[in-house]
Amino acid sequence: MDRLLLMRSFVTVAQLGSFSRAARTLNSSGSLVSRHVAELERQVGVRLVNRTARSVSLTEPGVRYAEFAARILKEIEAEDASIAQLNDRAEGSLGVVSPKWIGSLDLGDAIAAFSAEHPKICVRFELGGLSDRTYDFLDSGFDIALHTRDLRDSGVRLRKITSLPFVLCASQQYVDRHGAPAHPNDLASHDCLVHVNEPVWRLGHGATSTLHKIRNVAYSSNSYLALRKAALLGRGVALLPERSAHDDLLSGTLQTLLPTHPAPERPLYAVYGPGQPTPRKITVFLEFLTRWFREHAVAAAGGV
Repeated sequence: MDRLLLMRSFVTVAQLGSFSRAARTLNSSGSLVSRHVAELERQVGVRLVNRTARSVSLTEPGVRYAEFAARILKEIEAEDASIAQLNDRAEGSLGVVSPKWIGSLDLGDAIAAFSAEHPKICVRFELGGLSDRTYDFLDSGFDIALHTRDLRDSGVRLRKITSLPFVLCASQQYVDRHGAPAHPNDLASHDCLVHVNEPVWRLGHGATSTLHKIRNVAYSSNSYLALRKAALLGRGVALLPERSAHDDLLSGTLQTLLPTHPAPERPLYAVYGPGQPTPRKITVFLEFLTRWFREHAVAAAGGV
C-alpha cells in the first residue's frame, strides 16, 4: 500500500485516539483504517498502537513515529501549496526555442522586450535545432517552441501568435539590368536567391496561388539576412520576410516584384505542452507576444 496513505490514517488515529472517529474524519471505514495502521506497523517493523476494547493508545515508538509522520505530511501539504502558487505566478524559468530566421528578426525583439517587462521570469531563448517531431522540444527542456509551419499534433497545444508577411523583391540595380518579371513563370529566366530550406516558392493567394520550383539558383543560404545582403548587391530576386526588407523597400533600395501575385503570409505558432492548468508564466508570455506583434505590425511597403 501507499506509505503516505498509511501514514495519514495512522496520524489521524493518533490525533483522535479512535479508529471510528478517524474513519469518519477520513470518510472511510473503521476496518479499513485499522488495516492501514496494521500494514504500517508491518512495514515499520514495530507495534505503534495499543488496542483494547475501550481505548486506543500509542506505544513509545508510536508516539515518535506519529510526530515524524505528522511533520512529513505537513511538509508535503506545504510544498504542494507552494508549487500550486508557483504555477499561478509569472515567475521562474521559461525555455523558448524557435527557427533561426525569425529568432534573429521580430521574435528576438519581442522576447527581449518580454524579458525586460517581466524580470522575475528567467528566459532561455535558443535558435535552431527544432525537430520535425512537434513535441521534441519538451524532451529538450523547453516550455515553448515557435514554428512557422502548419502543425497537427494532438500531443501538444498551440496558439497562433501572428501572421508573417513575405515579399518577392530585387534591387533597383538588378531590375535595371534584367527587368522585372511580369508573371511568376518568368522567374525561370531570373537569377534567384534561395533559402536552402525553401527551394519551392508559393506566389498568389488561395485557389490562384501557384508553386514554383526555383531552378536558376544564383545564390543560396540558410539565412534570410544573408539573402537580403545579396539582394541589396543586385545578385538576384529574393523571397524575404518583409520585416527584414522593410526599410529597404521604403527607401526604394529594394523593389517589390509581382505585386499582383504576392507571397502568402506565414503563421507563427507557439506550441506548448498538454495539461491543465497552463502555468501563468506561459500564458503571460503568449499574451505578450500576441500583443507585441499586433502593436509592431509591418506596414505595407511600396511596389515596383
